[in-house]
Formats: sequence, structure tokens, C-alpha cells
Amino acid sequence: MKQILFMIILFITSLGFSQKISKLYEQSSEAVVLITTMQSQVTFNNGIPVKKSLSAYGSGFVISSEGDILTASHLVQTAEMICVTFSDGEELLAKVLYSYPLADVALIKLTSPKSTPLVSVKMGNSDHTKIGDQVFIVSSPFGLRHSLSVGYISRKYKREPSYNGLVTTEFFQSDAAINDGSSGGPMFNMKGEVIGIVSFLVSQTHGFQGLGFAASSNIAKKLLLEEHAIWTGIDSNFIYGPITEVLNVPQEGGLLIQKVAPFSLGSIMELQGGIYEMNMEGDHLILGGDIILKLDNIPLIDKESIIKAWYVLQELELGDSLSISILRKGKILEIKKEIPYFFFEKL
Repeated sequence: MKQILFMIILFITSLGFSQKISKLYEQSSEAVVLITTMQSQVTFNNGIPVKKSLSAYGSGFVISSEGDILTASHLVQTAEMICVTFSDGEELLAKVLYSYPLADVALIKLTSPKSTPLVSVKMGNSDHTKIGDQVFIVSSPFGLRHSLSVGYISRKYKREPSYNGLVTTEFFQSDAAINDGSSGGPMFNMKGEVIGIVSFLVSQTHGFQGLGFAASSNIAKKLLLEEHAIWTGIDSNFIYGPITEVLNVPQEGGLLIQKVAPFSLGSIMELQGGIYEMNMEGDHLILGGDIILKLDNIPLIDKESIIKAWYVLQELELGDSLSISILRKGKILEIKKEIPYFFFEKL
């Protein structure tokens, strides 16, 4: 009799939970969008350079009636075109406003208004999230729009840089299913508030194995909505050790440019990305691009100096000049540019 009673209680409890999830999904899913990006890349075919277009997809979510959308930085950082698809099928273009690759968060904005009113979601206080809390994710795994996954917070990670002590990254680990295309999707608490932005998964099979990570909502709000993290449009790798010797870098380290987005700060500084794809020291790198040696006389020789240089970029204002020293095809070049009006106008 006790066992039957327990089963009845368990069934009623699970039914109530399912109904709650369904209701929360209905309230929030319209604000979730599919993001498709396009960018070009030069590769070699039988020694002949060939330019090809690469597409990628992920997710995002609307946070304002003005068309502001939060997503993952790695999805849009070097994109040449960003297309947003809504639940009703309407497609609109968007541009990057702010991006912080270290925390993998970015803010994009629609370049034209939607034909119908936008539905947005509420940002929650991620500091109140605890290990063991139940969460759900709405995203577009493998391009399957508005897919639901449910799980629990498994762990919280927080890291502070050595320069000025500000917290720059904070991630939640969860067993809610995350796959290709989930990046940028919202992670909700059981109040229907966004407490995370899906970032990446850890897997040995290229599929979900119960280890997914999301950047916390508070970090996203701080970096994007308050501090307005500058969009460099650069995909780069910090190199040091044997790789710097192989590439004849005249100092202990540097930033190897992989790709540069048009109309970004990187393109204003006339930086060039690489074209030769190689695996070195276990890392997949695109070689042949510029290597940044200094930014405003700050030698980029370790992670602390890179963080220091980042805050120099954060202080840029209209009319300011930026100086960089780069290694390009074996020669050291000095580049100094005034930040043009159009770069700040788009913000």
C-alpha cells in the first residue's frame, strides 16, 4: 500500500513539474532566435588560393523591444553577415555591438525593425543560482529551432584576471543537453528568468556527454550592458614557447591573428588573418596572419599583459588614436590609426 501511495505521489509531482516546464517554455520560447552567420576564408587547393564561404548557426534571445539580442561571442565575433530567424519564420539582419570573447558573450542588434512586436525575456540574478538548481535551455541544436532540454546546475566556475582584480569570467556547468547550434541560447531558472548563456560543451565524441557550460547572466550584464565591451572583430590565439620560435617572433609571446571581421576595430587597424590551416603543439591554428607584438607600448608577452591591453581598448573614445606593433611576413610594422566616427556611430 505504501509503495502504491509513493508511486502516486511521484506521478503527481512529475506531472506538475512537466506542466510547469511546458508553461515556462511557452512563455519564453518566442524570444529565442536562430542565428546564422557567414564569413569567408582563403584556403589552398593544389597550391592555388581559393576563397570559400563558411556558414555557422547558433542561438540567441531578445532582451529588449529595440532589437537587442544576447548570444555567444564565438558565434558572431568574426562574422561578415548575421541573420536572425524568429519563431514565426521572419528573418532580419543584425550587427555586433559589444563582444567579450574571454567570457564568450556578445550583444547584437537588429538593423531593421521586425514586422510584429518583439517578445523579450527577463534577465535573472545568476548570483542566486545554486548547485543542484533545476534549469532548462531553449536553443537550436543542429539547427532544430526552439528545442528544449532540462537539467541541473552541476558546478560554478569563476575566474579573476591578475590585472586590476575584476571578475571577467563565470560559467555554470550543467547536464542539460547542449550540442552544435545550442551556443548563445538562454539557460532559464524555474522562474523563467535567464541565468546563463550557453557557451560550449566538453566531449570526447563531438556529441553531448553531460558536460555543458553557460556564461552567467550577471557577467553578461556587467560586460555588455554596463561596461560595453568593445568589439574587436578579431579571432586570435596567444602564442608562446616553441611556437614563437618556429614563427620567429622577436619576444616571448604575441597574438596570432586568425580572422578579422569587416568594419571592426581589427579591420580599422588593417590587421590581416591567416590562410594556412595547421596543427601545432596540439592546437589547430591558421598561420600566415599578423602577430600583434605590442598595443600602445604594452608588450603582449603573457596573459596579464593581454588583459592590461584589453582595458586600454575599453577606454577608447571618439578621436583617440591606437598604436600597435605587428610582425607581418617577417617584418615588424608600426600601425597608428585614429578611431573613426562610424565605429562609434554603430554602437
